[in-house]
Amino acid sequence: MIKTDILIIGAGPTGLFAVFEAGLLQLKCHLIDALPQPGGQCAEIYPKKPIYDIPGFPEILAGDLVTNLMEQIKPFQPGFTLGERAETIEKLEDGQFVVTTNRGTRHQAPVIAIAGGLGSFEPRKPLLKNLPQYEDQGVAYMIKDPEVYRDKKVVIAGGGDSALDWTIYLADMAAELTLVHRRNEFRGALDSVEKVQQLKDQGKIRLITPAEVTDLKGKDKLESVVVTKTSEDGKEIELHTDYFIPLFGLSPKLGPIADWGLEIEKNAIKVDNTLDYQTNIPGIYAIGDVNTYPGKLKLILCGFHEATLMCQSAYRRIHPDKRYVMKYTTVGGIHGFDGSKKEAPKAVVKAIE
Repeated sequence: MIKTDILIIGAGPTGLFAVFEAGLLQLKCHLIDALPQPGGQCAEIYPKKPIYDIPGFPEILAGDLVTNLMEQIKPFQPGFTLGERAETIEKLEDGQFVVTTNRGTRHQAPVIAIAGGLGSFEPRKPLLKNLPQYEDQGVAYMIKDPEVYRDKKVVIAGGGDSALDWTIYLADMAAELTLVHRRNEFRGALDSVEKVQQLKDQGKIRLITPAEVTDLKGKDKLESVVVTKTSEDGKEIELHTDYFIPLFGLSPKLGPIADWGLEIEKNAIKVDNTLDYQTNIPGIYAIGDVNTYPGKLKLILCGFHEATLMCQSAYRRIHPDKRYVMKYTTVGGIHGFDGSKKEAPKAVVKAIE
């Protein structure tokens, strides 16, 4: 039995940052994740994708963000159960929870923080009859290593942020790059839409809208795609390509967590955002993309905020008889469980006092 103060289900950016906030309160954390390494989607799906809305970083690669978070929480020595899925939960007579994974590993804690992001997920695939034939033979549903596409011919399909972001990223890397979308309007950020239009005007990419990829061709591997232009009476264009990357988003599923008695709304866990992001079960919180509440935004920085308030509430739950006085890290410094200390400069403390 692994015992801890806060059991975090999900080791993505929000779950990792929760370890830091809990550590400031001298609360120990253990994380469970079905993936074989920490980082969630940032590590598994798009480690080389740039992120632009992390405070203090004009631009940071998703994988680098994970690396930085792991370095930040190192003093607090979190435990990890990786490559296992949280399967069942039971509540003991003393109010503690026991979570068991699909491999039988048992964890006990007074507080559970579900930070599972989108949950378990699989890519949404286009309806093409011969699609499975070319999977891993030119067809990919996510980009892990952009270098694979250097000096190659690439066709991307999609109209959301992921399709736009990767089009921008690969524009100077691929030998030829084509973006296909079934509408003239895009669902992504306006700034990204404008950048894609500029790349088209500069002749760096080909943009085909409204259109759809309707067929794939090739002997042993993908050699070309057929694009049907819906605005020109179904005119077909055959594009020779090395890779076809349909980026239509992910189909999320909560998995076994959906059977834990939590209040679910549109495949997300309802929480009380007026105080601490607690679920309908006291002692169980949900933070990050996995939760929902009025005005919810699925942003990493919002998950960081939710993790901070969750940890404050968890401290009060674990130590109901103790009064915690919040101190800025500038004043209090950071005292890790490994004996390390980052003391606040005395001049700074005196100035603040």
